[in-house]
Amino acid sequence: MASNPVHGLPFLPGMSFKDSTKTAFHRCQTLGYRNGYAVVQRPTLGIGGDRLQVTQLSQAELDDLASKAPLLTYGQPKQAPPAEFIPAHVAFDKKVLKFDAYFQEDVPMSTEEHYRIRQVKIYYYLEDDSMSVIEPVVENSGIPQGKLIKRQRLAKNDRGDHYHWKDLNRGIDITIYGKTFRVVDCDRFTQVFLESQGIELNPPEKMALDPYTELRKQPLRKYVTPSDFDQLKQFLTFDKQVLRFYAIWDDTDSMFGECRTYIIHYYLMDDTVEIREVHERNNGRDPFPLLMNRQRVPKVLVKNAKNFPQCVLEISDQEVLEWYTAKDFLVGKSLTILGRTFFIYDCDPFTRQYYKEKFGISDLPRIDVSKKEPAPVKQELPPYNGYGLVEDSAQNCFALIPKAPRKDVIKMLLNDNKVLRYLAALESPIPEDKDRRFVFSYFLATDMISIFEPPVRNSVFGHRFVILDTDDYVLKYMESNAAQYSPEALLSVQNHVRKREGPAPELENKQTEVDPGVQELEVLIDTIQKQLKDPPCKDNIREAFQIYDKEASGYVDKEMFFKVCDSLNLPVDDSLIKELIRMCSHGEDKIDYYNFVRAFSN
Repeated sequence: MASNPVHGLPFLPGMSFKDSTKTAFHRCQTLGYRNGYAVVQRPTLGIGGDRLQVTQLSQAELDDLASKAPLLTYGQPKQAPPAEFIPAHVAFDKKVLKFDAYFQEDVPMSTEEHYRIRQVKIYYYLEDDSMSVIEPVVENSGIPQGKLIKRQRLAKNDRGDHYHWKDLNRGIDITIYGKTFRVVDCDRFTQVFLESQGIELNPPEKMALDPYTELRKQPLRKYVTPSDFDQLKQFLTFDKQVLRFYAIWDDTDSMFGECRTYIIHYYLMDDTVEIREVHERNNGRDPFPLLMNRQRVPKVLVKNAKNFPQCVLEISDQEVLEWYTAKDFLVGKSLTILGRTFFIYDCDPFTRQYYKEKFGISDLPRIDVSKKEPAPVKQELPPYNGYGLVEDSAQNCFALIPKAPRKDVIKMLLNDNKVLRYLAALESPIPEDKDRRFVFSYFLATDMISIFEPPVRNSVFGHRFVILDTDDYVLKYMESNAAQYSPEALLSVQNHVRKREGPAPELENKQTEVDPGVQELEVLIDTIQKQLKDPPCKDNIREAFQIYDKEASGYVDKEMFFKVCDSLNLPVDDSLIKELIRMCSHGEDKIDYYNFVRAFSN
């Protein structure tokens, strides 16, 4: 037994005394840090270091007690009072299930109908499980209608079981007093009630209609005056008169189909049609003359005809709305006969005269239906790969085993030693290339070209040339073979020869003439060279621009030009340098870097 630390008295109820000598009243330390985070610990001692008299619980343990043991918090739960008892006849009072149904009734003693469909309403009363069957009244039906079965509990089988609302559903047959009713649908309240009770309803069905009632709803048949058309008169008037048409049946769209020729005969005496096939010799077909025997051909059939099937009996006027007549057969028109589409392209003279007198149609053209042979496909050669001659490489495309190309021997004999020579200059922005001259030689015998230049430095590959002069033999040959050249080419050569023969300044004076723009460029380059105290190396600048000039044309893009200038620390912001860049510009996107580099040479 614990004792009082002061007086030594036992620690019993009523014998607890306050320690007057106690001087420490501080609380136990519960706040601290763990792994750098502030945490709260459970107190282990009471105020002043006294021992705790109760067991301390954490907040998580208190939450567990509140959620898992609600009896500790809320006490023993109270039981809900029982619901008030409601009898079934009160709960289901005035609640009725309604079903739509019909039954079939035989009519043995009638020539107009063999059976009768009678539509009824089946009512199921939930308060006492009784049922009633009521037939809606139809005006002038001639049969007793209204309440067929009064309200009562109906037997379901021979054992005495009665119908329950669980036995009713859509799409089922129920037998009541020997009559079988077919349930097709129900109302909205019935559907909601059965689904709430866990019954899966069948899909609704279409209500059957009484055939005799529907027949009475149709309009009365009107009397139609018979036609006064006299078939005997037609037979005697148009006897032995036949219209002849020439037609084709194009079946090339189908597999193994072909275009075949036919003759269509239209007999005016009875409006019958006959189709004969035109056979060609050795066509591989049996020489059977007729494709379709002489008969009347329907144009428009009655949809959903109720007569005997057409595949068994011949087609009569009851199944046809319109027959083919003479006005339907016209040249240039397509007709569909027994599933085949025939195109009429011509007719005989008697048919043309008949259409002119009967229908006033005088222009029946003859249509050409002969198929033209397709144009031969032009063989295209692949692009030249650069190996060997073009003629030798093309032989691989003409035959499986290539042969040597054939040469035009006559052309080689007639044009032997005939050469057309032209004087040309190199079109290049490099000043050193402006004075270079070339001789173009065109060999008429082999259609080959040679370019000759006196031995000078620099290369000429990949450049454009400007023709400056020709010899007299070129003009004579072009005038004697004017059909081989365009009028512009011949006129340009003639004008050049006339200018050369007439009075003109000397060629040396032309070469010494200097463009004013070139003079300004030279003056600007000299000014820049004088102002630059420490110019960069000219070769380094040229090599930097040539890296981006793959074609060696002397031009680079503006964007690439400024990138190179920035990498070489060229003073492009200077006013003189800006003027030099403007004068070296070629078009909108190119800059001539040859003249630009000259400004940085000593």
